[in-house]
Amino acid sequence: MSGPGTADHRDGPAASRTLWELLERRAARTPDATALVQADEPGLTGADRRLSFGGLRGRAERVAAGLYGLGVRPGSRVAWQLPTRIETVVLAFALARLGAVQSPLVPFYRDREAGYALRATGAEFFAVPGVWRGFDHTAMARRLARELPARPLAFTAYDSLPQGDPAVLPPPPADGTAVRWIYWTSGTTAEPKGALHSDRGLIAAGACLAEALRPTPDDVGSMAFPYAHVAGPDYTVMMLLRGFPAVLLEHFALPASLGAYRRHGVTLAGGSTAFYTMFLAEQRKAPDRPLVPTLRLMAGGGAPRPPELHREVVRELGCGLVHGYGMTEAPMITMGDPDDSPERLATTEGRPAAGMEIRVTGTDGVPVPPGADGEIRLRGEAVCHGYLDLAQNAEAFDPDGFLRTGDLGHLTDTGHLVLTGRAKDIIIRKGENVSAQEVERLLHTHPAVEDAAVIGLPDPVRGERVCAIVQQGAGAAPLTLADVTAHLCEAGLSARKLPEQLELIDTLPRSGALRKVDKRELRERFSDARDVRDA
Repeated sequence: MSGPGTADHRDGPAASRTLWELLERRAARTPDATALVQADEPGLTGADRRLSFGGLRGRAERVAAGLYGLGVRPGSRVAWQLPTRIETVVLAFALARLGAVQSPLVPFYRDREAGYALRATGAEFFAVPGVWRGFDHTAMARRLARELPARPLAFTAYDSLPQGDPAVLPPPPADGTAVRWIYWTSGTTAEPKGALHSDRGLIAAGACLAEALRPTPDDVGSMAFPYAHVAGPDYTVMMLLRGFPAVLLEHFALPASLGAYRRHGVTLAGGSTAFYTMFLAEQRKAPDRPLVPTLRLMAGGGAPRPPELHREVVRELGCGLVHGYGMTEAPMITMGDPDDSPERLATTEGRPAAGMEIRVTGTDGVPVPPGADGEIRLRGEAVCHGYLDLAQNAEAFDPDGFLRTGDLGHLTDTGHLVLTGRAKDIIIRKGENVSAQEVERLLHTHPAVEDAAVIGLPDPVRGERVCAIVQQGAGAAPLTLADVTAHLCEAGLSARKLPEQLELIDTLPRSGALRKVDKRELRERFSDARDVRDA
């Protein structure tokens, strides 16, 4: 018989149709166990805050009643752009209790990206953090509301949330297969794409993560990434299934954040390749002293991870490292197994999650044998229901219902996935997608730019860095990196997408009948950084 806090068949994904039902089950089993710990930021006078599983359920239901009083109803479309805080998790579950359709936006989106998402979803409500890290989100929300047909009601959801009497609430939603989440990814287009998810799909992804990492109630996790990322519910589902807490970091930076990891005895850390390299750099400052003595496992995905980096982390940090493969459209595709061999952990992305079908095909769509490279296609409950723009689905899904990822790789004879490249033209920088086409389009608006190409180059810290290659007209004064980034900022591009490297070129190389820019040649030519912006 399972003890309190452990996972058994009653906690499995089949036992819960919705995220709210999953929270209710966990709150009933271990109501007093800590669920969330808000780490106080260095330099502030506040103290770390805690919320139990029972407290999360109760507070979320009261906030659901407060939102109901504002007019939020089942099916209402609510966008929120909030940092990684207890209040953000509470709001997300309050909306899940109501059965609203949520559209999380990462906090660094600005007018251009946030405006597009609000317009595309027809959001009726928009929750923002007020002035956060020097940027006035409330002012942006008001600017955007004046320009949008739906004119969403903006409200602040940072230190306080609307509350009410849960007696006014309708019954919780029962259909876990309905689309209730719209997550945004840059994909291969200049405009972001809205991936449609259901509660059941997110539960399936989180259950696979729990099965791969096998956490126990004695573990202490950490969320140092934006909760608005699709990894937010992925990780939360794992916590609810296994009954362990996570430390939330509103702003992750090393060495400043180390105090929280040490103070709370974090055993599970990570996020993406950038996190691995940051922890490794800190460890090297004092190689004879464990950076986080309690740390037993790092885990993550979302960006390329060189095998040598894997080996260095394991050797120098003295913990395990499991890396996986996921995307906004399918949060959990494969994950390394802590019991796998060191070589497989370092050189593969692990095996497919339970219920995830991977098909590797040639350009004709016909499956290729193990060991042969091809395009990776996916089918399973954790795969999104398609895109908000229905016109994008025909190209994204094949006739058998497999999602065409645009990623290239192969399956080994043991079923492990090896990624070898990407057919789609995106750059994965610190786990976030950057559309090369979007940056190129804005570069072309600079009067001194005749032609431009944007590529991703391998980077030990970022996974990939954004490199702009610019062809200028005759007689134009040479552009600098500062010139280019200033222009892009003025055009409304997020700081997370700005180039870190600029190369000036006489003529962009082109190939093929359509004379497309030969980006492979550019990557080979400029992969050795010379003047790279620190970002």
